[in-house]
Amino acid sequence: MLILAGTPIGQADDASRRLGPALAEADVVAAEDTRRMRRLAADLGIDVPGRVVSYFEGNEERRTAELIEELRAGRTIVLVTDAGMPSVSDPGYRLVAAAVAEDLPVTAIPGPSAVLTALALSGLPVDRFSFEGFLPRKQGERSRFLAELAADRRTMVFFESPHRTIATVEAMAEAFGPDRPAALCRELTKTYEEVVRRPLGELAAWAAGQEHGIRGEVTLVVAGAPAAPAADLDDEALAGLVADAEATGLSRKDAIARVAEQTGVRKKTVYAAAHR
Repeated sequence: MLILAGTPIGQADDASRRLGPALAEADVVAAEDTRRMRRLAADLGIDVPGRVVSYFEGNEERRTAELIEELRAGRTIVLVTDAGMPSVSDPGYRLVAAAVAEDLPVTAIPGPSAVLTALALSGLPVDRFSFEGFLPRKQGERSRFLAELAADRRTMVFFESPHRTIATVEAMAEAFGPDRPAALCRELTKTYEEVVRRPLGELAAWAAGQEHGIRGEVTLVVAGAPAAPAADLDDEALAGLVADAEATGLSRKDAIARVAEQTGVRKKTVYAAAHR
């Protein structure tokens, strides 16, 4: 069996009670960083007698084939990443997909999540949200990516490295508008946890004004686009929104559905405006 085991995002005491026994009983432990895994095991007061192998972005493709062979042989593999749930912006997806394709058993030991923790602490709507992970590094790709999200009404959650956080928040303020509510969550569950809740324009100024820069693990939560009053959207405006959605690669049908969802205008009305 393949066991995806969530690990603490800060405090070792947040580990599931099932995590220690699973690591101690596994035939193989695949870890994003084997040294960090052993430090966690020491914090949990357990030994890891099974075979320990590295499983990270650089060797994920090759190691997946090896681990599938272990599963075929009837061995139990526990997969852990440095923090949080495997496969969520971390290694694991390839292995899960390969195991599922061969009908090999896969289960999980749930654990802390930076995505859900930041979302809960943000003070922003949580009824609908999307997880967008890390933004593209290149400025042009990042701008296009954010432009596609600008009209999305769901709350959005992003990961970012500390040295790119200022540029990212500034790009978000430009793409979404400086008044869009947001929260910058840093070092969640750790000693210096900090959550800064401000409109994007103010948040960009705050981040740029930090004397020592942004430090630690960063999760950004951004409010979705406000719904446009239906009364303010005439046929020309609706047709323009459909055209913008099509420009991102959506079909006409899907573009109409997206505009209807984002504006609250009936799909039939959007369809008529787009074809009129």
